[in-house]
Amino acid sequence: MMDDIEALKQLKARYCRTMDTKDWAAMRQVFSDDVTMDTVASGGSVMTGADDFLTFLVEAIGDVSTVHQCHTPEIELTSATTAVGIWAMEDMLRFPDGSELHGYGHYHETYIARNGEWRISSSTLTRLRMDFTPAPAT
Repeated sequence: MMDDIEALKQLKARYCRTMDTKDWAAMRQVFSDDVTMDTVASGGSVMTGADDFLTFLVEAIGDVSTVHQCHTPEIELTSATTAVGIWAMEDMLRFPDGSELHGYGHYHETYIARNGEWRISSSTLTRLRMDFTPAPAT
């Protein structure tokens, strides 16, 4: 049980690291093939399928400097192969034009284990606050 919770913490850490380092191949491995990603609260949409989500992500933030931090996990194992979790999050994005977004919110997620490996099976990003700084005047 505690091993599974630790594995889920490691999974979310890998999600943040691979997003910020733009290691898209490694990031693909954190998702189930049929993952559902809901980024509506951040101006995105609802997507199903890991490959489609990664395509969207590369287009949306491939050239954006990002820093994602996830904190205070609330993880509940719902069966031997499923779990739910909520993570407090903070992200900072610096766009190529110099504008910045600093956001705060939560990830509400479900997880599935297949062949002993945990994957994110759904994720909904909710926002408490988003601070936008325009690009510096040139």
